[in-house]
This record gives sequence, structure tokens and C-alpha cells, in this order.
Amino acid sequence: MAALKNKSVAKDPRVESAISHWAPRFVANGVPLTDFQEVTAGISQWDEWCPAWSARAAVHEEIGRKALADGYGLSGGQHLTTAGVCYHFAKFVFVNDLNQMRAAHRKAVECRQLALPHLRPPGERVEIPYERDKLAGILRRPTGVARPPIDVMAMGLDSAKEEMDAYEATFLARGMATLAFDGPGQGEAEYQFPIRGDYEVPVTAVVDWLVKRNDTDPERIGLWGVSLGGYYAPRAAAFEKRIKACIALSGAYDWAEAWDGLPALTREAFRVRSHCDSEAAARQFAGTLSLKGVAHRIACPLFIVAGKLDRIMPYKDAERLAAEVSGPVELLVIEDGNHVANNRAYRYRSQTADWMGDRLAATGQR
Repeated sequence: MAALKNKSVAKDPRVESAISHWAPRFVANGVPLTDFQEVTAGISQWDEWCPAWSARAAVHEEIGRKALADGYGLSGGQHLTTAGVCYHFAKFVFVNDLNQMRAAHRKAVECRQLALPHLRPPGERVEIPYERDKLAGILRRPTGVARPPIDVMAMGLDSAKEEMDAYEATFLARGMATLAFDGPGQGEAEYQFPIRGDYEVPVTAVVDWLVKRNDTDPERIGLWGVSLGGYYAPRAAAFEKRIKACIALSGAYDWAEAWDGLPALTREAFRVRSHCDSEAAARQFAGTLSLKGVAHRIACPLFIVAGKLDRIMPYKDAERLAAEVSGPVELLVIEDGNHVANNRAYRYRSQTADWMGDRLAATGQR
């Protein structure tokens, strides 16, 4: 009877919201479908989310560590990358218990870092000077290219560099290096640096750092952003003119205007990562994230992607941005696409990577 009663308990609306809004994203970015189905089926209350996903991540971590111990580096790197993604999704919007969130986050970082030397191509952890401190990133370079162009990757509100493996692969295969970094309010930086609307500041710090290196081409730097990063990337490109091309995936035109339509989990994550004390303060702060009076400054080539069925960020924001930029723009509105069109990743991921490769004169596979 107890088991029957437990099965009949309705799911917490926050659990339902996370599944409804982000299920395709989990699978498209590296969570095995069966894992997603099994883990979410076993969660009824939001407080169970982080522990359940951490437990499943630990399964992949154990397999990965054993593979490394047995001398199978490639397999170990793959399993540890999956572990890192699962730990990431344990913490991604779990801001109601910061101790649990940080514990899962530490494991995500640890697993991905263990994986990096064993990936093909391998990656390295880098630290970029920023406001008397550092921003952490993952740098990967394509095999056999001495000074490749590089795609700098801006995270969203609840993404982090540990989630980027699937995205990185499309650029690496086409002869471009990738640099996924945690900016203010994101990943490793979220505890010290709050979200900031003038994202050109951290992007300029990243570009300043890149031009001092000799293993990528400082004259061929692209910028890519996903979700809230789809606002950050064009915002930065409006001011940082060393960016040669930009991709924006499902970004906001004005975060305050989008506020009422955001899921409650997203609004709370924004409050916490903005270091605001109340939702009212967060809503007011959201007004600092806007492309009003800025979009016309974007002169570099821009590729904008939106899903027409996006219930988080209206696709009309993409159309508004496309209409205001001064440079060449391509707009892809995917009719049956959800937020970031993760349910139709095949309609834009390779296409945007091909587009970026052409703009940066990459020499990889065509």
C-alpha cells in the first residue's frame, strides 16, 4: 500500500517544469536517453533533483575512473565527460540548496578536468585574468592545425563549460579551436562574480588573453552564445571589434521584457546568480541586460537561431535583433524548435558550425 501511495504522489511543479522545458537539451548535450527517463521518473519532489542526478553521475564517474586505471584513456575520458554533464544537470538550476549545488558542481568540474587529456582532440584547463582574479575555461585545438581560428563560447544562465562537449565537437571537426569559459554569474565564476549585462567586459578580457598566445590565430576569433549567452554574444560583439563573426542561439533582446514569461526556476536562478536579495531586485536588475540602443552597433557577420515553439524566450526577440544590426545577418527560425531548438539540433548545429568555419576561413572538413 505504501508503494502504491508513493507512486500516486503528484510531481512537484518545479520537477515538471524542468522536464518540460529542458528534456531535449539533456539528451542533445550528452545525457543518455535512458538515464534521463529513469532518473526523472524517480523524482517527485524538487529536493530530490540534485541527489538523484548526482547518483547517476557517480555511476558514469566510477566507470570512467576504472577505465583510466586500466589504461583505457579514450574510454575513461568519454565516461568522465558523461559524468560531468550529469553532475552539471544536478546543479544547473538547483539554487534552493547552495551546499548541494556546489558539491555537484565541484564534481562536474573534477570529472571534466580528468577527462580533458584523454579526449580527441584533448583539452586543457585555462585561467583567464579578470578583475584581479581569474575566469576558468576549457581550451581545445583541432588536430594538425598549427594556429587555428577559435570559437569563444559564452554560456547561458544555467549552462557551464562542462556541458559543452557536444557543441565543441562540431567546431573542432571543422578545424576551429574552442574556448568555453565561465563568465560572471556562470559556472565557477558564479560564486564570486554576479551576472553582468555589459558582457563585453569579460569577452574583452578573454580576447586580450587570446591575442597573447601563439597556438591560435588572434585575427580569426569567433563568438558563440547559447540561451542567455545568445544575448551575451551579440552584446559583446557590438563593442569588441576583434570578434570576426558571431552566433546567437535563442537569446533575449531585453531580459526585463522577457521576465514574466520565464519559468520560476529560471527567475530564481537569475536572482541567485545576480547576487540579488529579492525577486523584485532581480527583476529591476534584469533591465541592465538589453540590446536597446546597442544592436545597431553589431557590424560583424551574425547568425541568429531561434525556435518558434520556444516557451522561454520568444522567437520575436531574434527577429527584432536581426532587424536592427548593421552588419550582415542570417536568421534561422526553426518552426518546430523549442528553446535553443535542442529538439531539432540537426537543423542548426552543423549548419552554424559550417557558417562560422567559412567566416573564419577554417581549413577543416567540409
